[in-house]
Formats: sequence, C-alpha cells, structure tokens
Amino acid sequence: MASTADIRNGLCIKFNNDIYKIVEFLHVKPGKGPAFVRTKLKSVTNGKVLDNTFSAGHKIDVVRVETHKFQFLYAEGEDFHFMNVETYEQIALNKNILDAPDLLKEGENVMVQINAETEAPLSVDMPASVVLEVTYAEPGVKGNTATNATKPAKVETGASINVPLFINEGDKIKIDTATGSYMERVKE
Repeated sequence: MASTADIRNGLCIKFNNDIYKIVEFLHVKPGKGPAFVRTKLKSVTNGKVLDNTFSAGHKIDVVRVETHKFQFLYAEGEDFHFMNVETYEQIALNKNILDAPDLLKEGENVMVQINAETEAPLSVDMPASVVLEVTYAEPGVKGNTATNATKPAKVETGASINVPLFINEGDKIKIDTATGSYMERVKE
C-alpha cells in the first residue's frame, strides 16, 4: 500500500476494480481545508480516461510493474504486434493501450510495462519524439500569412500533423509523441 505522496506520472494503480495508469497529477494545498491530489487516470484495459481527486494521505493500491524493451513489428487491424528485444517473444496489444498509435513506425523501439504478478502487458511508453518522413504536403504560398502559419501534412505512418509552410514532401520531421505536434525539421 502506498499513499498519495507516492503518486507520480506513469504509476499503475488498482482503482474501481480496474488497473489505471496515472497520466497527470497535481498536488493542491488550498488556503483553507485539507490538501488533495487531482489526477487524470487512464484505464489500461479499455483506454478510457477519467479524472479523480484523492484526499491527502489516502491509501492507494500500487500494481508492481516491470519494464521491458520491445520492438514494434506490424499492425493488423486493431492489434499491434511487438517483439521483446531480449527474448524474441512476441505479443499483440490492442490499439487502446498505446498513447500515440498513429506515430508508431515499424522497427521503432518502445518500453512496455508488464504486470509482475500476472505477466499481462499494461501500457506502452513511446519515445519522447519520433522522426518521420513527410509523404504528402501541399505547397506553402508565401505572402498570405502573418506569423506562425501551418498546413496539414501526412507522414509515413499515415498520421496528419500540422507543420510550418516551409516543410515539403520528402522532408524528415521530429514529432513530439505526447502532443502529436511538430518539433523541428531533421537534416541528414
């Protein structure tokens, strides 16, 4: 058993007969009344996100997890297939468990959190950023913008990302996986 002082991003807890991963949290100490922790929880079984508030000192049931490095092999319908890079064991995970499935490129390495007691995969931690090639982007027209103008572009995984006007087809761009937004153009 742990308390609200142990809450951190990525922590997996048992709550309402399900296992949830803490996506965001905020410790709040109001001027009047007891402190509390506001959290955003994501279910690892069905992907639903819910907001919950724990009072300070509330006991939470932590799920013991192990983290292993897996390589993304391919997607088949709603299932994404991964291979453990150490044991070469393959697993199939539902699309709901992934945070940004549309940014996952074949051969990409991810960290998979596995429940230590049941050996069931809980969640997939994407790298902080990915580099993808732009497969389609409309040409940017100079002169019709003031500042920070963007246009939609398709990347090699099929995702649509808003990029600056100077990005063209064939460019490689770095994308933040947490927000799904453009970070920078990558020169090779």
